Amino acid sequence: MHEAADGGLARVRLPGGVLSAEQLRVLIAAAVGLGDGHLELTSRANVQLRALQPGAPIELSDRLYAAGLLPSISHERVRNILASPLAGLDQHSQYDVLPLATELDQLLCAQPALAELPGRFLFALDDGRGDLVTAKADVAVRMVDGSRGELVLAGVGTGVLVEAGRVAGVMVAAAEAFLVERAEQRSEAWRLGELVEGAQRVLGRLGFERVATAGLDAGSSAAGSAVAGVFGERSDVLVAAVPLGVLAAEQAEALAEVAGRGGLRVTPWRSVVVGGVADAERAVRRLMATGLVLEASSPWNGVTSCAGRPGCAKSLADVRGDARRVVPAWTAGRRVVHWSGCERRCGRPGGKFVDVVALAGGGYSVDGVAMTVDEVRA
Repeated sequence: MHEAADGGLARVRLPGGVLSAEQLRVLIAAAVGLGDGHLELTSRANVQLRALQPGAPIELSDRLYAAGLLPSISHERVRNILASPLAGLDQHSQYDVLPLATELDQLLCAQPALAELPGRFLFALDDGRGDLVTAKADVAVRMVDGSRGELVLAGVGTGVLVEAGRVAGVMVAAAEAFLVERAEQRSEAWRLGELVEGAQRVLGRLGFERVATAGLDAGSSAAGSAVAGVFGERSDVLVAAVPLGVLAAEQAEALAEVAGRGGLRVTPWRSVVVGGVADAERAVRRLMATGLVLEASSPWNGVTSCAGRPGCAKSLADVRGDARRVVPAWTAGRRVVHWSGCERRCGRPGGKFVDVVALAGGGYSVDGVAMTVDEVRA
C-alpha cells in the first residue's frame, strides 16, 4: 500500500500477467466497493486500485488472499515477473513460457532470503518473439527453440543456453547471486545493472561464461507482439487495448464475460489478451461497446500516461483528461506516446517513445519542444 493524493494505492502483482475471469471480477468488485471503481494496468502487467478508503487494506488483503492473488505477504513486492502475453497462442511462440512464470513465482516465494530483493527487481520470460526486449529485466530468459532459452542479465544476452526444465531454477539462482554480490559490494542497488560488473559477476557465480552472441540486446522486430486485434489460427485470440490503462467496471465485466478457455492475460502495454474465445465476432462487438480498443489502426494504440492530477500530488496537470481530449484527433499509426505529469515520468514504456511532459507554466514539452495542448493535438 502507498498513500497518494486521492487516498490509498494498492498494487496487485500478476506474475506472467495471468488473470482468471473470476479473479478479475474480484478485483473490480474491490475497486468499486473500496476505491474509485477503476483498475489501472501498469507497465509491468500488474493492476492497481486507487482512492482506497481508510480501513480498506485489510478487507482488500482478505479478498485477494481468497482469490489466490496474494499467496505470500512476505514476498509480495518481489513477485515481478513478465511473460510474453501471446505465449502458446500463435505461430510466433517458440515455447509457452506461462508455466515457467508460475514455477518461478512459486520458487521465489519458497526462498525466505529472496524476500530481500528490491521491489524494482524484474524477471522476464520471452517466448522467442522478442516482445520483451525493451523491458530490460534484471534476469530474463528468451527462448530460442522448443527446449532452450538464452539467459539475459540486465538486458544483455549472455549466450548461455538453459534447458527449459532448468529455467526457473537458474533465474532464482541468479537473483540469489545478485543479493550476495550486492552485500559484498556494500551496495543498496535496486537493479542488477547498478552493481559494478553486476551481470558478469552474477554469471560467474552461476558457474557460466559469456558466449559470443547477438543476444537479446541486439534488437528484434518483436514479431507478433500484442497489438489490438484478432489473432490465432482459429481467430480465437483477442487483444483489447485499454485507453490510458484505466479499466472501468463495465469493461472489466465484458472481458470476464468473453474470456474463453485461454483465460485473460494483462500485458505490459496496458492491454488485455483474451484466449480461446468461442465467438470472436460477438466478443469484439461486446468489448468495443464498452470503449475498449480492438482495432490496430486506433490512435489509442501505444498511448500511455501516468496518473496525473488529482491522483498524484506531484503532477502539474490532469494528463489523462488532456490526453482524452487530444488523442482522438490524431491520425492512426502514431508512434508510442507517453504523457507525464512531471519529470519523474512514472509508468513510461521501454524503448523509444514520444515524451509528453507537463510544464509548470501550463502546456507540455513534447520531446523537448514546449507546446500548448492545442498544439499537441495538432
